[in-house]
Amino acid sequence: MSTASSNRSDPVSTIVIAAFGLFTLSFGLWAMVDASSFFDNIGEFPPYNNHYVHDVGAFQIGLGAALLGALAWRDDAILVALLGGAAGATAHEIAHLIDADDGGRDADPFTLGIIAVILVATFLWRLRLRYTSA
Repeated sequence: MSTASSNRSDPVSTIVIAAFGLFTLSFGLWAMVDASSFFDNIGEFPPYNNHYVHDVGAFQIGLGAALLGALAWRDDAILVALLGGAAGATAHEIAHLIDADDGGRDADPFTLGIIAVILVATFLWRLRLRYTSA
């Protein structure tokens, strides 16, 4: 595909990416907000583990954010990847904070928090450069 044709509007891809982005993001939020309902209705793979369902939700949030970000920043794959990573890492950090008594390592909230902060800060840095550079 030539550069000229790859930059043209592609409504089919846009609709699929938008729909799948919203679908994944909403399912991720569902898994994070109400893990037991998500498990009972969508992901019934026994045994139930609240934190595992939260982790699944966190990574769906990251994927959904990246897909939707791809629509906003079609020309900047790094910015889109940073958005997905930042959203997923932040949700994962939240899961470890709220599920602190469900296992994992004592250092997980700290180390995962550092990863989330670095990804969010780098995303914001690149976003700032995008809109302040000529």
